[in-house]
Amino acid sequence: MRGTITKAGRRPSRRNFLRGAGVALSLPWLESLQLKGAQTASGPPLRFACLYYSNGVEPIHWWAKGSGASMELGPVLESLKPLKEDIVFVRGLFNQQAFKSTSPHLGRMPNMLSGATVSLDPAVIRVGTSMDQVLAQQIGHQTTLPSLVLGIEPNELRLEDGLSMIYGSSLSWTSPSKPATKEIYPARVFDALVGDPRGRRLDRSILDAVLKDSHDLQPRISGSDKQKLGEYLESIRDIEKRIDRAAKDERLEGWRPTLKEPNMPRPADQLPQDVPDHMKLMLDLIVLSFQMDKTRIATCMLNNDLSQMNFKFLKGVQGALHLDLTHNGKAPAAEAMYLKTNQFHLAQFAYLVNRLKSIDEGGQSLLHNSILLSGSNLFDGDTHGADQMPFLLAGQAGGALKTGRILDFLEAGDDNRRACSLYLSLMDRMGVKLDRFGDSDKRLPDLWSHDV
Repeated sequence: MRGTITKAGRRPSRRNFLRGAGVALSLPWLESLQLKGAQTASGPPLRFACLYYSNGVEPIHWWAKGSGASMELGPVLESLKPLKEDIVFVRGLFNQQAFKSTSPHLGRMPNMLSGATVSLDPAVIRVGTSMDQVLAQQIGHQTTLPSLVLGIEPNELRLEDGLSMIYGSSLSWTSPSKPATKEIYPARVFDALVGDPRGRRLDRSILDAVLKDSHDLQPRISGSDKQKLGEYLESIRDIEKRIDRAAKDERLEGWRPTLKEPNMPRPADQLPQDVPDHMKLMLDLIVLSFQMDKTRIATCMLNNDLSQMNFKFLKGVQGALHLDLTHNGKAPAAEAMYLKTNQFHLAQFAYLVNRLKSIDEGGQSLLHNSILLSGSNLFDGDTHGADQMPFLLAGQAGGALKTGRILDFLEAGDDNRRACSLYLSLMDRMGVKLDRFGDSDKRLPDLWSHDV
């Protein structure tokens, strides 16, 4: 492990590493290595992640009542019932520019995190810089990776109603005219987090390279930190094994370039063969990136807008998400299948919440030091309804966010229910304060338990 040297001797820095054979692996937050008398500012950092799913929900199944342990949740939120004291159900927020757009899909998707107007001129790609990329540009220099922009389905370059499907493939925008590069291959994400930029062999575990440094660290940390370090290293080993297994199965999520392969990716024969595994692996990589403090900002698209992802992996479900299941003509059998896809999407959010909740950072969980947002650009996916968006928050934002409650803005008037007011508030908490963002110059009231 390396630290900074001062006249007073060796002092562990916030950034601690295990090193070996050209590899530097960031350590998780270890209480034993923090300076005595350190100020609150030296505590675990805040992280932000947005988990997006396309095509909205069935409104009759999306509801919440009450608060705390007695909160009742609608059928869509079945997987979050054990976590209802860790979430905030946000009702009624909308994106006015999306609501006004005459394009029912592509005019309402790429601006979900910006509130900007989407250009409907086929010759001009223009949206707005998304809030995650505003964060990345302002505070991303604090970590190795300014942000993670992840997805499950590849970018589409076809046209839909005369507009580029790059709109439907991109949640994150680094500028009004440039989408952030979305990574769908977990092996590449993993290598960006822990790989050797000078060419570490991808088929060799990074843990092998740092094993000696890990052993040298053991006498210097507490028993609880030893357990935490062991769990952290095991999680890295587990991800490596899963990527290797996926590669042997020739699955999309395990693909990675080698000298034996052509100098371009082999086109996938179909959508990822095992969608749940692919999604879970991406979520685990977000957890790992936060745990390593490689980035503090992440977005993940579980599917593209107008997605043709086939949900046959769910028992009793047949058909593609957009045409077969979302636009279902209210047929009972199709409605039941659509509900299962909604539940599946929210189960991914529940998985991420649970993972972060299980990781300790000096007496508080990683979830406590995070702000998680789950949502879709549409509310009623069947009717392309953009009058509100199905939003959930999770995590305690370092203690500022009181969870286990409902925030209802539906009847507050359009000027008081803008999603961009939420984004301004979230950016405030992450340390980026703007006078205005998108269509709002107001913060969302009653969000924080104290001023930020």
